Amino acid sequence: MHLNQIQIRDPFVLVDADTCYLYGSTDPDIWRGPGIGFDVFAGRTSGDLTDFGAPSPAFRPPADFWSHTNFWAPEVYARGDSFLMFATFKPDAGHRGTAVLRADSPLGPFRPLSDGPVTPPDWECLDGTLFVDDADQPWMVFCHEWQQVGDGQICAIRLSPDHRTARGEPHLLFTASQAPWAAPLAGRAPGSYVTDGPFLWRLRTGALAMLWSSFDAAGRYCLGVATAPSLLGPWRQAERPLYGGDAGHGMIFEAPDKHLYLAVHSPNDTPHERARFLGLAEADGTLVLTGQIIR
Repeated sequence: MHLNQIQIRDPFVLVDADTCYLYGSTDPDIWRGPGIGFDVFAGRTSGDLTDFGAPSPAFRPPADFWSHTNFWAPEVYARGDSFLMFATFKPDAGHRGTAVLRADSPLGPFRPLSDGPVTPPDWECLDGTLFVDDADQPWMVFCHEWQQVGDGQICAIRLSPDHRTARGEPHLLFTASQAPWAAPLAGRAPGSYVTDGPFLWRLRTGALAMLWSSFDAAGRYCLGVATAPSLLGPWRQAERPLYGGDAGHGMIFEAPDKHLYLAVHSPNDTPHERARFLGLAEADGTLVLTGQIIR
């Protein structure tokens, strides 16, 4: 399948050996439809990053699974001899949050590792992403939703070594309104700012860059970048979005040729969303686009 044939939100690329694995929110209607699962598309790293195989079922919920809706934003990481998937679900009873699943192969099948969401049980959360610090301590960075707190937050919480549970209390990293480019949602309660899709990248300087998405004053879905000396901050927001063209929920991957790419979905409109890979580079202690677009 060509990249422009794949309906997908929240794209995430894992490069493992000679294969690129593309994951994302792949249900036809992730908002209202019943949760089907997550598909993965495998492509050769020797290709041009546009050709992928047919969809393969990376995750299908077992009969007794605790969620039946809002299967969102799977991210897959190699950890030891396992592959871990961080993905968001809406429990049948309780608050939306990110859970952890495990498989022996990037193709799956992924099976529940955590007992429900790892995010705080009384919080509405989404888009948990894995960060591992210099001491090999795993963390989950996630969004505390604007629908519950108004000014959407990005938080971090320590994970147990086996990634099954949270340890300690969450740390607030920043709120959406701290970004000069972010704007409140039109037609919502005053002060309603969205946080979406955090992803962390270690810069060559040793500092951290965090991608995250929100909406600007024109109502466009944009992707911003913040930088900090370490996970717990302080975080400094860029004055303008990294990419403001109705695209967001970004992540970074390094291709075998050592070039960096920013994966986003665009447009932000179901069922037209597609994965786009944008050339990326580091400059002046932050991330910049090169102008290359693969679609």
